[in-house]
Amino acid sequence: MATYDLTPRIAPNLDRHLVFPLLEFLQERQLYPDEQILKAKIELLNNTNMVDYAMDIHKSLYHTDDVPQDMVDRRVEVVARLKALEDAAAPLVTFLQNPSAVQELRADKQYNLQMLKDRYQIGPDQIEALYQYAKFQFECGNYSGAADYLYQYRALCTNSERSLSALWGKLAAEILMQNWDIALEELNCLKEIIDSKSFSSPLNQVQSRIWLMHWSLFIFFNHDNGRTQIIDLFNQDKYLNAIQTSAPHLLRYLATAFIVNKRRRPQFKEFIKVIQQDQCSYKDPITEFLACVYVNYEFDGAQKKMKECEEVILNDPFLGKRVEEGNFSTVPLKDEFLENARLFIFETYCRIHQRIDMKVLFEKLNLNYEEGERWIVNLIRNSKLDAKIDTEMGTVIMEPNQPNVYEQLIDHAKALQGRTYKLVGQLLEHAQAQPAR
Repeated sequence: MATYDLTPRIAPNLDRHLVFPLLEFLQERQLYPDEQILKAKIELLNNTNMVDYAMDIHKSLYHTDDVPQDMVDRRVEVVARLKALEDAAAPLVTFLQNPSAVQELRADKQYNLQMLKDRYQIGPDQIEALYQYAKFQFECGNYSGAADYLYQYRALCTNSERSLSALWGKLAAEILMQNWDIALEELNCLKEIIDSKSFSSPLNQVQSRIWLMHWSLFIFFNHDNGRTQIIDLFNQDKYLNAIQTSAPHLLRYLATAFIVNKRRRPQFKEFIKVIQQDQCSYKDPITEFLACVYVNYEFDGAQKKMKECEEVILNDPFLGKRVEEGNFSTVPLKDEFLENARLFIFETYCRIHQRIDMKVLFEKLNLNYEEGERWIVNLIRNSKLDAKIDTEMGTVIMEPNQPNVYEQLIDHAKALQGRTYKLVGQLLEHAQAQPAR
């Protein structure tokens, strides 16, 4: 199943600290040799300040209690640097730890800067030191302290670029602490900044959207309402275009969200067209399952893909398991996926056949007749299929549904209007992005 592992594609779009949970998952699932995972962890740690963790992994990898001298020297360097940054940021940290002093701050950043300078002799150097101290804390793995200091830094920072960097850091820290509600708030704040017209260049905007979508996977597949919100984000034209051009592997997660969503989304038909268009650039069992059901109508092929989908889900760090209180626990997404996938198959099957043998239907479902009859009754009711059950013949009879020509004309007119609106919007964006002459 390592064939379908997306970690090599996802990792370059994450902060290196966010890659550790993925490696922990892969190590637990044993998709790769343990030695290979440990070496990958050490390689990641080489560019962080988590020296003690690197030492522990080195001991585990090489089965020794000794560590290289460069690791020992690196630890001394990290401790010294941390102490220096702590001293530099101390005046501002002391101020922020005083509730009565903090009450003097206002929404006006310029007022705050002048007040800090006049009353507490705190200037730009101390504010910059707070950012560096927070960043260093993050690199040491102290995500809670980093999140607090980055939040306080953004309340004082007047540099938009540095403030944006701090927001990315705080989002990463909240994800790593599994504070999903706060992480979602930071994600939405970051999205608003990225989508603003004043954001950097169009190229940076696209790249930032790609990063944002990759980071959001942690949130959307852990947050209670995440499976709905991933559709709201990924299926927006700007974000879907970024997926199709630069990160088609993200279609796996959008496809999964559509399948497990309890309410069929109106965008689903358009998404099927995307799946069909992008089969050459990316496909896996989950996207192929949708193509079998809704593009090729290959129901036997869809049944086979369902088995592969189960393995893909179990071995995907976002779909297979979630982190809860430091331990991995199974998410019921697999069961929801398989149940809804069966509904997709037989709902489509019912729509293109006039008479269905229930015995054949139930054999494919691995259900006895009584269970299967209840299942098909619920399927007809929930899917609003125009059908009835002939208990004597043991069949489901589908009533012919003649299309209304006028309704079809209205639908086509609405679709044309929508496409025209999108095209005009894209042209206006392109024109705004062009430099003035």
